[in-house]
Amino acid sequence: MRVVIIGAGEVGFDVARTLSLEQHDVVVVDTDPTVLEQVAQRLDVLTVQGSGTSIHTLEAAGIREADMLIAVTAIDEVNLIACMIADRLGVPTTVARVRSDVLGRAESVLQASELGIDLLIHPEESTAAEIVRLIRRAGATDVLNFCDGRLQLVGMRLDPGAPVLGRSLRELAAELAPLRFRVMAISRGFRTILPHGDERLQRNDQIFVLARPDEIPVVARAMGKLEAPIQRIMILGGTKVGAQVARQLGDEKNRQIKLIEPDREQAEQLAEELEHVLVLHGDVTDIDLLVSEGLGEMDAFVAVTDDEESNLVTCLMAKHLGVRKTVALLSKTAYVPISQAIGLDAAVSQKLAVSREILRFLRGRHVLSVATVYGLNAEILEIEAKPRAPIVRKPLKALKLPRGVLIGALLRNGQVEIATGDTQIQEGDRAIVFVTPDQLVEVERLFDNR
Repeated sequence: MRVVIIGAGEVGFDVARTLSLEQHDVVVVDTDPTVLEQVAQRLDVLTVQGSGTSIHTLEAAGIREADMLIAVTAIDEVNLIACMIADRLGVPTTVARVRSDVLGRAESVLQASELGIDLLIHPEESTAAEIVRLIRRAGATDVLNFCDGRLQLVGMRLDPGAPVLGRSLRELAAELAPLRFRVMAISRGFRTILPHGDERLQRNDQIFVLARPDEIPVVARAMGKLEAPIQRIMILGGTKVGAQVARQLGDEKNRQIKLIEPDREQAEQLAEELEHVLVLHGDVTDIDLLVSEGLGEMDAFVAVTDDEESNLVTCLMAKHLGVRKTVALLSKTAYVPISQAIGLDAAVSQKLAVSREILRFLRGRHVLSVATVYGLNAEILEIEAKPRAPIVRKPLKALKLPRGVLIGALLRNGQVEIATGDTQIQEGDRAIVFVTPDQLVEVERLFDNR
């Protein structure tokens, strides 16, 4: 597949890297020659300098032979126009990142499809949804939904006193029976482990557990994580992300939400819009203000300003004051894994959210969703088994799956089943699969009938 990517920023680079590893023909377009030089040095891709709105630049990138165009620059208008040109030139699939929500509204005069855009991505919405999931799971570093919410993947970091340290996964499964769960991956230092039953848990391991949502709290307690409800929440920053998080959490019962916004006009507008949220006007870097407004009494603190240094510092201050759950919005995705090492509970990135949406769309007709966790060298696929696919009607232990592939669970006729060696995948089953980048093509072949 030939893919043209407009924008060589962190999102464009991440998507280009993934597609390049899968042996696709990738061309990256950007106006900045320095950025393009770095891309060319680090990735096996072609680069073209110029604007994504220029027909001459797109022609130089081979747009007429492209199967897909992905526009992820920081400018909405460039992304929209690039997709419109690509559509007129016959490119089968176009993807645009757009910060404005105008095109996504039901009452909009123009819809994305009318502009020739197949997938429109709103990073703020995806990021806000991720933060809300993290707040609802107090002990989690990551929360991802699969199979229409019937399964959750929850990341947890094992504390020094965790009761499960030194135990093998096989021993743990026996002790917690009849709970149905599976540890799908372990991040240990800089290594990603797709574990077998003999793997023993160690201090500071970040484990990723797949289970039904109603069973996650029991598994979390066994790992030494308290799932006490979070009721008092302070949100720093009335950005689009902050406003959406406040709106969703404020509508839930027994939640007390405070939102602090430095711009007076924006604060007044949010106070009118957010009925169940106390909106305050104040300097988000004023620690004395945060303390006087009860920071130390909060159950959770969410920092989503446009200044990631402020987000990091205020979250660390919140942890120092005893706040149980802190979440920071970071613009540099490389900071996400580091944030937990310095004391934050969780971090989110709009750029990573965009990459996830694009990869989910790229995987094809039988891949229902794709997720990635930054710092984990694996993708999580929700994939459907097609008729006559090589994976069907054989026990998993008889398939001799390649190293780097781990099947965690199935959804069959609306029922969730945690996979074992005796599990037989049937046509139409939806499977949750952890896979390292070098085995992505092989997994898609196993579940497809082409």
